[in-house]
Amino acid sequence: MSVLRNIESKLESLFEGVFGRAFRTNVQPVELARKLVKEMDDHRNVSVSRVYVPNEYTVYLSTADREQFADYETSLASELQEYLAEHARREGYVLLTGAKVRMETDDDLAIGEFGIATRMVQAPKRSREDEPAPEAHVEPGATMIYKPRTPIPAEGPAPDVALAQEIVTLTIDGKPREIDKRRVVIGRSKECDVQLTDPNASRRHAELRQEGSAYWLIDLDSTNGSQVNGRRTARAKLESGDVITIGSTDLHFERRLAE
Repeated sequence: MSVLRNIESKLESLFEGVFGRAFRTNVQPVELARKLVKEMDDHRNVSVSRVYVPNEYTVYLSTADREQFADYETSLASELQEYLAEHARREGYVLLTGAKVRMETDDDLAIGEFGIATRMVQAPKRSREDEPAPEAHVEPGATMIYKPRTPIPAEGPAPDVALAQEIVTLTIDGKPREIDKRRVVIGRSKECDVQLTDPNASRRHAELRQEGSAYWLIDLDSTNGSQVNGRRTARAKLESGDVITIGSTDLHFERRLAE
């Protein structure tokens, strides 16, 4: 049995054995480990001769889910860090520092849902001078939200559920655009992430911002203002199906689970 399998077995025995009953309706630690590895794989940064991966991971949990880990959070984070480090060694990835996992509470998440945000942070000292490493404090990618495909009951054993990744889109003139960044600037400028040809839009008109598992529209002091569902706003929390109006352009905001 490989070292990776040994670590996974250790996680399963530790949290599905002695403590298993406490987590039957909540997020499972082993599922966190698997999704953390997926995020590491998905955010690879290929250099000249190395493949860099994020070294900092923030796990967002509902209040109830995090409370389940209250007595074991430090131990769990250590196990997850070890799991990530072993996966990096096995795949030949480079971590700028040791893998770090921390947990945060997000009240917008329901029991059984969790989000993962990654970040790549430069090491204090570079081990090699002949190859540039990614810049320090790279802007984190979008927080990936994982939700059970089947609703989890409030009581009783939890069903065997598969977790799905959420897809967020802005649709303009019938053309959907997937959002894969925590901050997306909308406006007429060519430097904007979403460029509009609308003359009534400011050069940097508004920003679509992800905070934890929630999305917000932030008006950037535009000339004509921003609207959500026909109401002028400077800052508004978005729900799937909301219509953002910038100048004379409507942008349809949607969140859905990947197939």
